[in-house]
Amino acid sequence: MNKRDNVVTMKANPLTLLGPEIAPGMAAPDFTVVNNDLGPVSLFDFKGKVVVISAVPSLDTPVCDMETRRFNQEAQNLGDKVKILTVSMDLPFAQKRWCGSAGVTN
Repeated sequence: MNKRDNVVTMKANPLTLLGPEIAPGMAAPDFTVVNNDLGPVSLFDFKGKVVVISAVPSLDTPVCDMETRRFNQEAQNLGDKVKILTVSMDLPFAQKRWCGSAGVTN
């Protein structure tokens, strides 16, 4: 896997990123994540649709909670040709709990 050192920092400490750099206009590489029901979901599952990927550290943080709620609201106006995926480091059980408390069903 391609390692990229010193590309970004966190609290002034350099971090190493893994994988190729993605530039605007490039197609995202396929990936597989686990949904709230412990089932696999891949980017390929949404082939033919515009996919917006929102990556957040945790849905249990105020900014990530607000961002994800807003994306969910906006998604309702975009039709079925557009999908918004929020990927977090939370366990599926925590994601499911957050979705229930936030009223998110999609």
